[in-house]
Amino acid sequence: MINMETVGMSMFLAGQWVKRHEVIDVRNPQDHSLITTVPSATEEDMLYAIDQAKAGFKIASKMPVHERIAILNKAADYIEARLEDYATIIAKEGSKTIREARKEAGRCVQTLRISAEEARRITGETISFDQSPGSENRQGYYYRFPIGVIGAITPFNDPLNLVAHKVGPAIASGNAIIVKPATVTPLSALKLAEAFDAAGLPPSILSVVTGHGSAIGDTLVTHPSVRMISFTGGLEAGLSISRKAGLKKLSMELGANSPVIVLKDANVNEAVEANVSGAFWAAGQNCLGVQRIYIEKEIYEEFSNRFVTKTMNYRVGDKLAEDTDMGPLISEKEAIRIETWVKEALSAGAKLRCGGKRDGAYYEPTVLTDVPDDCTIANEEIFGPVVLLYPVSSLDEAIEKANEKNFGLQAGIFTNNLQHAFQASQELDVGGVMINDSSDYRIDGMPFGGVKASGLGREGIQFAIHEMTDPKVVCFKLNKM
Repeated sequence: MINMETVGMSMFLAGQWVKRHEVIDVRNPQDHSLITTVPSATEEDMLYAIDQAKAGFKIASKMPVHERIAILNKAADYIEARLEDYATIIAKEGSKTIREARKEAGRCVQTLRISAEEARRITGETISFDQSPGSENRQGYYYRFPIGVIGAITPFNDPLNLVAHKVGPAIASGNAIIVKPATVTPLSALKLAEAFDAAGLPPSILSVVTGHGSAIGDTLVTHPSVRMISFTGGLEAGLSISRKAGLKKLSMELGANSPVIVLKDANVNEAVEANVSGAFWAAGQNCLGVQRIYIEKEIYEEFSNRFVTKTMNYRVGDKLAEDTDMGPLISEKEAIRIETWVKEALSAGAKLRCGGKRDGAYYEPTVLTDVPDDCTIANEEIFGPVVLLYPVSSLDEAIEKANEKNFGLQAGIFTNNLQHAFQASQELDVGGVMINDSSDYRIDGMPFGGVKASGLGREGIQFAIHEMTDPKVVCFKLNKM
């Protein structure tokens, strides 16, 4: 087991904990206090990790499935036995409250256990070659094989479980993987590496390389030996990666400005409860977070009043306090960005129902109405604790407005009308539609990803494994008897 001081001087480079003279401060965004430091890796470090991963892939690809399963379960056991330690690190280095962090740590355990289960289900199918004239004497099948070295670039908002969503499937499918965690939240990724180290993962299969993207990111993205980049982050960064990556697989989750529809036949109390949580979980820094809510006019006043009341009762404060509902954003810079966007909307005619105040990295849970369509906050991903309310006259209007934006990750609809639920599920241009849930609902075993600017491919263990493997056809030409 590594303690915080050791983490502060080490990164996990091809199975070894190594130190570097140049370091990066890891600070608590709540008060900017120094937690620890991590190595500031160089291009040479990344090249070494890639070279070692090539050797690690040879080991991983030949590792029996039962050994992959055992290692994944041992890593899950390790984290589960230290759940509070993992949750505390998540809360300290990021924006989550301790209660939110415990849920993430628990989900990480689930993610690794599902990865272990899916390792035994990487299967192929027989192929009827005799469907083609002249191929009557051929039989065969296809199976899926690991693609090689995978580069994973992960964000700050789920610093443990989103790393596990890349590492777990990679190991389950027999690949090697190099993780470049978010510069501001590297400790959780290093703690995940600790679990795999303790579980007996062979050296060189996993590296967690800490450092600035400007120093090591392009090396990972462009290297020809890296056969896939799995990226979770912002649209601009995703576009940059796609231009640089070259001929390799790309899996990208690039965020959203998720819509929710609340119809007049919905249970208003349930809709308010779910959407307040969906809007302000992790201080709104959540790719699935509720950003736009379209409410039928008949219940607009009732819903908006209850929503504002619930929002005003949201408790903002110390992340480690058990009664805190929301902590700070990841940095004061992000809080200032959101403050600027809100002020722009207010200047353009939007109305402030509650919130709208900043204190350092904290920004109050904020509700806006009458937001003009051309405002930045109406079109971009807010990634902060701000939600926009709109009245609509019908489901058709709500779907039309929900689809106007360039993102399409997930959406929610609240209704007791089955016809309306099916219409929304078919016509909303997103990767997932949650019925009587906010857009902020996900389990780790489901396919997860979006359309349009929300990304490429799907995560969720079974589906990530599919992205991390390729089919190989085997055909036997049989001698005629």
